[in-house]
Amino acid sequence: MISSWHRAVLAVDGGGTKTLLVVARMDGTIAEVRRAAGTNPFDGPSWRPVLTELLTNLLDGIEAAGLGLPGYGEDAEHTAAQDALVHTMLAAPTSVMNDVEMACRGAFAGQPGILLLSGTGSMAWRVGADGAQARVGGWGALFGDEGSACWIGREMLTVLSQAIDGRAPIPPQDVRALLSLIDARDTADPMSALLCWYARLTSPRAEVAALAKGVDGLAAQGCTTAKRILDAAADQLAMHLRVLRCDGATSWSYGGSVLSSQHILARLSDEFGAPAMPLLPPVGGGLLRAATLAGWAVDAQWIARLSAALHAENIS
Repeated sequence: MISSWHRAVLAVDGGGTKTLLVVARMDGTIAEVRRAAGTNPFDGPSWRPVLTELLTNLLDGIEAAGLGLPGYGEDAEHTAAQDALVHTMLAAPTSVMNDVEMACRGAFAGQPGILLLSGTGSMAWRVGADGAQARVGGWGALFGDEGSACWIGREMLTVLSQAIDGRAPIPPQDVRALLSLIDARDTADPMSALLCWYARLTSPRAEVAALAKGVDGLAAQGCTTAKRILDAAADQLAMHLRVLRCDGATSWSYGGSVLSSQHILARLSDEFGAPAMPLLPPVGGGLLRAATLAGWAVDAQWIARLSAALHAENIS
């Protein structure tokens, strides 16, 4: 008989720029953490080797797994490929779901609620009291993901390029501030600096999304142009919540790097009230699902121990 110390469940939180694997023991402590690159099939075929390597040479004693994968359920061919790979690599009972559904499960520990997620991409997910699910957004960087890090980065680049050529005049100090985000050293020739940055991109979606953190930092320092970009992002994210929060009463929570911005969170809270703090991070939703699949006794105390253990690993 396997002792409770060696009994474990596994979860994977996939994303556009990074993927996280966590193995948790039956007592809610963490046995292993692995990190890898993004695993979104819409970004190209590189997701396969990344996910395969992540699921190779796992610890013994894993009784079930819960995986939240980007793009899952959105395209039949991609979803079939994701299912095939996961079920080839994992022998234990396994639940595969969209990464935002898993994050919603984590935020509300399986209870009803609406999760607004904005990282590299953006989407809102609702689980109703009857278990019915609905989603808004998540259409991808080409014609969606409004209010996401990639969207904010793209808006910043649009404003900067139009300021450089005179279409959208902004204060000179704001131009210099935005140029600093692309590490422009020659501010005397900003057009060349921006085009050189553009020419050197190797992972455009991820590198554009990375600009969002800098935009938030500039807004906190008082940059009016950065504030306007974040205000526009908040307006886009608010549209997601308005559609799903049709009864006006359902609790909402949040996740993703963009919503660590106090500027954006304050704007949303003004309209929708203070959000509920997520009970578990996204990967916690997968561990919760896996523990249920394994038949473990999952209660509030177990969830609290798991939350503390994930926090100790700097997983949010």
